[in-house]
Amino acid sequence: MSLVGKSLSPEVVLREMLHLLSELLGLNRGRVVLRDEGSETARIHYAYGMTRQEMARGVYQPGDGVTGRVLATGQLTIVQDIDQEPRFLLRTVRREDLPSGPVSFIAMPIKIDRQTVGVMACHRIRSRMRTLSDDLTVLRILSTLAGQLLQLQQSLLAKTKVLEQRNEILTKALQAEATRYGIVGTAPSLLKAISELERVSDATASVLLMGESGTGKELFARALHLASPRRDKPFIKINCAAIPDTLFESELFGHERGAFTGAATARAGWFEQANAGSIFLDEIGEMPLAMQTKLLRTLQEGTITRLGGKKEIAIDVRLVAATNRDLAHEVEVGAFRQDLYYRLNVIPIHLPSLAERREDIPALVLHFLNHINQAHQRNVNLSQDALDLLQQQEWPGNIRELSNLIERAILLAEHPILDARDIARFLPDKRKSSGMAQPLPPQHQEAAMRPMNSASWGQDVASTAVAVRPYAPVASHSAAQLTAALTQSAGNKSRAAQLLGLTPRQFSYRWEKLGLE
Repeated sequence: MSLVGKSLSPEVVLREMLHLLSELLGLNRGRVVLRDEGSETARIHYAYGMTRQEMARGVYQPGDGVTGRVLATGQLTIVQDIDQEPRFLLRTVRREDLPSGPVSFIAMPIKIDRQTVGVMACHRIRSRMRTLSDDLTVLRILSTLAGQLLQLQQSLLAKTKVLEQRNEILTKALQAEATRYGIVGTAPSLLKAISELERVSDATASVLLMGESGTGKELFARALHLASPRRDKPFIKINCAAIPDTLFESELFGHERGAFTGAATARAGWFEQANAGSIFLDEIGEMPLAMQTKLLRTLQEGTITRLGGKKEIAIDVRLVAATNRDLAHEVEVGAFRQDLYYRLNVIPIHLPSLAERREDIPALVLHFLNHINQAHQRNVNLSQDALDLLQQQEWPGNIRELSNLIERAILLAEHPILDARDIARFLPDKRKSSGMAQPLPPQHQEAAMRPMNSASWGQDVASTAVAVRPYAPVASHSAAQLTAALTQSAGNKSRAAQLLGLTPRQFSYRWEKLGLE
């Protein structure tokens, strides 16, 4: 026991155990046979009094010889005389290397959680005066201790593996070229977009960022600004979808005093404020057609005119636009100007969706965990199976959806380590979140298409609750049908109306018309 207190290394403790068995008890050539990871094959891992060649020969399959039988059955086996036991293989130690007298062999199973993971075995010289029961007691204690030690080692290795994986993820994230701009990930599709961004960073041509919502278009626009010679100049970001149509011109180009009611002072617009720097127009597909014309002129001439102003103001601005729409299609249907589209589409860069860069999800999760834990003074982490579950999701909302889920999980966490079951509670129900109406079962569709009559009421009354109520004349239902529905609904007219595919008002009107009051 004192050995375990000095070291948790199985190699040190088990070798010393076998040494004590030999020197103090006379149980010679002790060995510990363990299964190989992920295999049924077992081999001698630790021994005392055996050469390396003898240990190398100690390879067993379940049921192979005495040792293999113990591995297969998990039962203690005692061979009183190895010369009289045909199943004893003499595989490791040759008979001529053992004493000439009777030699016994004891094989004790080593178990973890009632599963046999190995065997502790030794030779016993029968001429010894110690009783066999005493030797068995000692071996049983040591094999139990060996099992506990191996179980502790497995637990430490598993936790160490998780920590090493997290450290590897963090190291990759820190070493990635993208981290210079705050972009986390090393997926080829992401690095391709960053490479394109860096190659055009020194140019002044417009850049169009295309991709699904939530893919980080604003982050890429800022990265383009930081990689350019304009990095020390203003970076102005504008969400076109958030500006009312009547304020677009004033917001982008500014206004003079008295240009409209409430314009008490002159104001410089966003383009003027971004002079010598970069301006980011997010959701540019939402811009009104009238403003698209003025934006095109600004890009072509390099000048703006304030609302209500009479003079042109020269500006030098690098435009970065972003959209999740198919602008080519918008041009075809007349919702976006073709000439502006060509002006913006000088350098198109496609941003990959999160589904296209699943290998980056662990690094993104770690990034969000660190950031959100720090922001909310929490200390919540995810297990490996939770990371695996997140990596399997589709993420239609992309990085924004992943970030929101991690924040929700941290704030509602009930314990510091969240596993896959904990995370599954926060994942959306695909069936409910799809927003699509479920089709009626075939039997309901058939019932909805048939006209009702009193003879078929019994089997059809529960099948007429269709999703869309067709127009029905006032005489569409007989008194028998109305009465039967009310009886089935225990006198509840609203429920009876629902069974018949009517509104409560329609049911009451037919009820009164038929004089059933």
